[in-house]
Amino acid sequence: MSILSGFADISLSQLLLVALVALLASIVGGLAGYGTGALMPLVLVPLVGAEPVVPIIAISAIFTNGSRAVAYLRHADRRRVLIVLAAAALTTALGAYGYTRLTNAGAALAIGAMLMLSVPLRRMLRRRRLRIGDGGLAAGSVGYGVLVGGTSGSGVILLSLLMAAGLEGAAVIATDAMISLGTGLIKISVFGFAGAVTAQVLALALLIGGMAVPGAFLARAFVERMPVHIHTAILDVAVIAGGMVMISAAARHLV
Repeated sequence: MSILSGFADISLSQLLLVALVALLASIVGGLAGYGTGALMPLVLVPLVGAEPVVPIIAISAIFTNGSRAVAYLRHADRRRVLIVLAAAALTTALGAYGYTRLTNAGAALAIGAMLMLSVPLRRMLRRRRLRIGDGGLAAGSVGYGVLVGGTSGSGVILLSLLMAAGLEGAAVIATDAMISLGTGLIKISVFGFAGAVTAQVLALALLIGGMAVPGAFLARAFVERMPVHIHTAILDVAVIAGGMVMISAAARHLV
């Protein structure tokens, strides 16, 4: 089965829209620290339904996180990478397996709820400036594993956990990238065994992942021209609105 067959039911204009949103998400992610997992469901769900969204983003994230991990390798806190992956590996696999058992409406509810909750959760954690040790990081990672395995847009939770553990700047980006690479590989393995990685999933993931490369360079060019908080505020509005739309659509199918 050719990867190109994954585009059989998608028009050129729809592919261009996916590519543009992927580029935008990559730019926002480079500025605000997260973005692809939050923005891409807004265009993917109407196009292919909710069920393939998490597998698509999981595969495309390998490109993003892999390049970041290599670029920031010397800044990574390897001890905390091991702590999080050891604590989150099993629950990530369980979350991913649980996701494969959801109906299309159930998947939309899960993604929409996670997107909406990610905004107030991020703001609350930042406002309280929580500080946690290795034990707290491990405990938080167990719950994070369930969410990252079965939803999209949960990356903000990992960022919050790492910052609460005392990481800053490039160390957060590098450590987050290495952890996300590990959890991404776990998710892809589960999705592959469950038969969720179709030609369409792979084709869209490669398109989105490919747009992450120029997006990273554009983000670097914009970083000195526009305050990060503006991008973050725009993203928050888009995430909440998109989550509401998905939950509303799922609720209609369940009634």
